[in-house]
Amino acid sequence: MNILFIMYDQLRFDYLSCAGHPHLKTPNFDRVAAKGVRFTNAYVQSPICGGSRMCFYTGRYASSHGAHWNGFPLRVGEQTMGDHLRRAGMDAYLIGKTHMKADAEGMERLGLSADTIIGARQTECGFDAIVRDDGLWGSGPDGLYDEKRSPYNEYLKSKGYEAENPWADFANAGVDGDDIATGWIFRNADKPANIKEEDSETPWLTSKAIEFMEQAEGKWLAHVSYIKPHWPFIVPAPYHNMFNESHVPPAKRHAVEREDVQPVFGAYQNNKIAQAFQKDEVRNKVIPAYMGLIKQCDDQLGRILDYLEETGQMDDTMIVLTSDHGDYLGDHWLGEKDLFHDQSAKIPMIIYDPRERADSTRGTVCDALVESIDLAVTFVEAADGKVADHILEGRSLQPWLDGKTPEWRDYVISEFDYSATPMAVQLGLEPRDARLFMVFDGRYKLMHAEGDFRPMLFDLQEDPEEFHDLAKSNSHQSEIDRLYTYLTKWGLRMSQRVTKSDDDVKAMRGRSMRRGIMPFLADGSEVPAELLEKYNGKVKQRFVK
Repeated sequence: MNILFIMYDQLRFDYLSCAGHPHLKTPNFDRVAAKGVRFTNAYVQSPICGGSRMCFYTGRYASSHGAHWNGFPLRVGEQTMGDHLRRAGMDAYLIGKTHMKADAEGMERLGLSADTIIGARQTECGFDAIVRDDGLWGSGPDGLYDEKRSPYNEYLKSKGYEAENPWADFANAGVDGDDIATGWIFRNADKPANIKEEDSETPWLTSKAIEFMEQAEGKWLAHVSYIKPHWPFIVPAPYHNMFNESHVPPAKRHAVEREDVQPVFGAYQNNKIAQAFQKDEVRNKVIPAYMGLIKQCDDQLGRILDYLEETGQMDDTMIVLTSDHGDYLGDHWLGEKDLFHDQSAKIPMIIYDPRERADSTRGTVCDALVESIDLAVTFVEAADGKVADHILEGRSLQPWLDGKTPEWRDYVISEFDYSATPMAVQLGLEPRDARLFMVFDGRYKLMHAEGDFRPMLFDLQEDPEEFHDLAKSNSHQSEIDRLYTYLTKWGLRMSQRVTKSDDDVKAMRGRSMRRGIMPFLADGSEVPAELLEKYNGKVKQRFVK
């Protein structure tokens, strides 16, 4: 069985028709959900692109692998799903985005060159890259945001788009008279991108994925990782006007959220992106474009599904659909992601397992508490590999796919290191104090903030919209204390003994004695006689009287 691991960037869990969206129809996402299991309580381990993806790829929490933020290098030697899968005889390929930054200093220290197989995998998050394109080819006075080569820009130039950076000038810009109407500016979100739809980013990457599958051999995992529906919020025709202001839901926000506000939450409510999304005119332009981008993603997913069916590969390909985080879109007075409300930290996750063992769960939903790091373990099991559970910190989702009810976790964890942000500066924090933690038990969600700030607490059973912060008073201190107990238990996990498994440790017990290291013996009777055979016997030479 092969694995098609598809990730969309910044796709909210509730912007799919199978998740109940009232206007946006996503028949191809629904098509996979009808064949598999849709997990309704899946959470990322960090609500930011780089940190979240490193959790997916390593199968480890952010504080375990250390690459918390965009541009924080994943340290050399950190094992990823590609490393685990290759040991199981399955290759792992990349088609699209990882947002991974290589540990260049560590590679130099160890003499690893990026033009070797080992070095290339270190720079590509453990994948063999078919095409790596992180999809943010911004440029400004200090140069390019991403200094690597842009395969997508090269493609556009080959198709006749004449510009130094056609990603910016065509794929992510419209036209205003004779001028470029950049997608970076929200007022342009309702304009069609100045590009042929078939040349835009999502169809281009879909074609790359199909080209890969046409020639792939052996057992493989293909990580098809789209940049969309991530901003810039602009989409080509005909998707630019499929939705309009009438399809924009009222923002899920409440005046009480701005009263006695927790300081970190308050700082984010007042940042530039939040202030923009607090304006109805921004939401009324951006959200229809966001929906158009998702609709295009769904149509392109249909191309992949049709290909798999036409070639007979649907019966031997596991399909996973997910996202690296969500998007507030003005809810809770916020824009972007970063904090732990469901709009940000909860993600869509749909898994289709073609094997007969999963027949009983087709078209079902599962509300178990799922973490993004569970996928790496699930993939290793799907490849018939041995799970290195001293390294991988997730749990296999296979029992749920098989219709079983396994003993399961009581809570999920997410972390956010915002030390590189203006909010940390505004709050006067040292980098090591600009950290947030979420623990959620399925009903109560606690946000802990380092830096001597008070926590936040929400009861999602009584307050599913997460408006009322119960930590503003002492009325729910027992719940706060209980969740802090979970957080402490999680903090005490074994996370860094990655070079020895439990089996290795057990096998080591007593080994040194069998190799002659036997301190602390009073008279020798404490150990079997055979362990002292090398030390007993007649003296062969005498140098003392």
